[in-house]
Amino acid sequence: MNIKEVLPFIIPLIIAEFTLLAISIWHILTHNHYKRGNRILWLIVVIVGMEFIGPVLYFLLGKEDV
Repeated sequence: MNIKEVLPFIIPLIIAEFTLLAISIWHILTHNHYKRGNRILWLIVVIVGMEFIGPVLYFLLGKEDV
């Protein structure tokens, strides 16, 4: 398998991953209230679980419903 064959599938995933990461970090840093945990906990979860898991967990479990 050549990398050029896989690249069209990998690039959109990388873009989506970093976009979701940036949005979740921005939201954590600009809001003060969370359903569970605190700002430091969610920053660690989002950064360590960078591959979709951390940001998705934050938006499902940590983001306060307004």
